[in-house]
Amino acid sequence: MKEIVFENVCKKYGKNTIIENLNFTVHSGERLILLGASGCGKSTTLRMIAGLEDITSGNLYMNGQRVNDIVSGKRNLSMVFQNYALYPHMTVTENIIYGLKIQKLPQAEIHARLTAALGKLELDGLENRKPKDLSGGQRQRVALARAVVKRSELLLLDEPLSNLDAQLRVHARKELVKIHQAYKQTFVYVTHDQVEAMTIGDRVAILDKGRLQVIDTPNNVYNRPANIFTAKFIGSPGMNIFKGSYSDHFLQLGKQSIKLSEAWSAYIGEKNCREFYFGIRPEHILLYREKHRDTFAGVVKYVEEYGSRRGIYFETEGSEVVAVTEASDFKPGSNIYFAADSDKLHIFDSKNKKNIGYPEVYHGNIYQYQSV
Repeated sequence: MKEIVFENVCKKYGKNTIIENLNFTVHSGERLILLGASGCGKSTTLRMIAGLEDITSGNLYMNGQRVNDIVSGKRNLSMVFQNYALYPHMTVTENIIYGLKIQKLPQAEIHARLTAALGKLELDGLENRKPKDLSGGQRQRVALARAVVKRSELLLLDEPLSNLDAQLRVHARKELVKIHQAYKQTFVYVTHDQVEAMTIGDRVAILDKGRLQVIDTPNNVYNRPANIFTAKFIGSPGMNIFKGSYSDHFLQLGKQSIKLSEAWSAYIGEKNCREFYFGIRPEHILLYREKHRDTFAGVVKYVEEYGSRRGIYFETEGSEVVAVTEASDFKPGSNIYFAADSDKLHIFDSKNKKNIGYPEVYHGNIYQYQSV
C-alpha cells in the first residue's frame, strides 16, 4: 500500500504561488479527501501526487522513496478525471482493459479483472457500447472500472461525481466507499462538495489559497474545527462567528452577556483568554420568543424555508445570525432571544483565529482539557 508524505512542498507558476509549504501524510489504505473552493490548490496537489505537475520546492515521498523526479507511469497509480477521459472510438470493454493490454498482462488475467469490474460496477450488458451511447453515470462507472482493474496501490480521483445529477451522486458515493472496501487502495479524492467529503472520507484535508487549514476526521472537522475558516467553510449555513470577551464567568457580546458553565469559565481562565471570537452552529442555537435567563436578544430579519426546517436570520449587536429550527412562528420584525448549549460552543484566539480547545468533563475539583 502507498503512504504519501508531503514535506514543505511548494508549487509556483512564475511569481504566483499555488501551493505553499504543504506538510501532511496520507496513510496507507485510507480515504483522504482534498476539499476546498475552486482555485484553492486541491487539484494541483492531486496532480503533483500523480506526477503530472512538477514540484517547485520541497519533497514528495511514497513508501519512503522520494518521487519528485519519478515519472507518473512508474508511480503505480490509477486516476479518474472529472471529464472521465474515455476513448470515444472504443467500447466499454476496450476502454476498461486498454491499460492492461499496454502492460501485456496474460489474456486470462485481463478477462478475470474485466469480469470482476463489470459485475462490481453494474456494467454487465454494456460491454459493447461506446461512450456516446452511455449516460453520465455509466461513463463515470466505466472510468472507475478502468482505474480499478489496474489494481494500483494508489487511486486518485479528481471531482469524479461533479457531472452527475444529485440523486445519482448519492448512489455513486456509496459505491465509491464499497470499491475502496473491496480493493483497500490508498485513495485520494478531490472535491469542492462538503457532503461528498464528509460521507466518503476517513479524513478530510481542507485547503484555502494553497495552504492546508486542517486535516482531521469528518467528525472533528465539523464538531471541533481547527480555526475560524474551517468553522465557516464546513456546514450549510456555516458557523455563526461573534467577537466576544470574558469577564468573571460571563461571556459578553456587545452590551449583552450570558453566564458560562463552570467548565468553560475554568478553561478560559486557564488559557488566560479575555478577548476572542466565539462560534455557534446554526443548528445548535436555542431560540425563544421571550426573554430567558442567559439569552441574547435580537430582531428577526428574514426566514428561509428548507422544507421540514427553516433558517431564521436575525440581527444582534450589529451581527447577522442564522439559526436552523423546526419552529414556524418567527416572523420578520419580531423580537427573538437565543442561547447556546455550552457543549456546542467554540472559542477562537483573537489573533491567530485558531481554536483554543475545549473543556472536558468535570471530575471532582479537577478539570481535564482537550486541545485541538
